[in-house]
Amino acid sequence: MKLRAISVFMAVAVIIPTSISAQDLAIQSLKDLFDVTKRNVIATAEMLDTNMYQFRPTDQVRSTGEILAHIADWQYVFCSAAAGEENPRPEDFEETRTTKARIIDALEMGFAYCESVYERATDVGVPRTLFGRPNTLGGALAFNSAHNYEHYGNLVTYMRLNGIVPPSSM
Repeated sequence: MKLRAISVFMAVAVIIPTSISAQDLAIQSLKDLFDVTKRNVIATAEMLDTNMYQFRPTDQVRSTGEILAHIADWQYVFCSAAAGEENPRPEDFEETRTTKARIIDALEMGFAYCESVYERATDVGVPRTLFGRPNTLGGALAFNSAHNYEHYGNLVTYMRLNGIVPPSSM
């Protein structure tokens, strides 16, 4: 009987932390992906010279600086959706931030806002709305990292066209 009671206790002790840690693990996995995108985008913004901020391969696409400012803007869009709150972005960075220093500042502010959302996140499955459609907290955060990588891919192409090795390849 004692052995059975110990076995039941051990099974419960293993099951309860697993269900709790599954949420934590899901949030941490999303955060880890976000951190990689953040690190690559910030490293790009910091390493490029001011002339590269004006570079655009064709007139039909954003410049390097415009892409970086766009990434900063959209941290607020995705992460406010994930948090279920109004977008607190202080200004339209793509329209107002055109210098390297101001764009880097905007990126740091946007990424810091997302960090605060990750710190408060407890359940990836919480229903949220993104672009007027049903989604989840985890879905909005995942979409943010996908968006970051989409535009980091643009930046990688711009860097390669100019003989620059991108941070993710260093």
